[in-house]
Amino acid sequence: MNNLLLFWAPGGGELIIILVIVLILFGANRLPQLAKGMGESIRNFKQGMADAEAEDEKPSDKDKAKSS
Repeated sequence: MNNLLLFWAPGGGELIIILVIVLILFGANRLPQLAKGMGESIRNFKQGMADAEAEDEKPSDKDKAKSS
């Protein structure tokens, strides 16, 4: 399975082509705004995942009633 993932991983040339296409589509002025938005989205997603895990680990009212 890992070999299949490595086969599809883009190399240096492909990344440069993708970067040039993105630069043409959005322009140089807009790239920092896009990167900032993507960074904020990733940060919010990670925070949501951490909150969900913390909520799962916290004992609920039903669990407290069962143990009493």
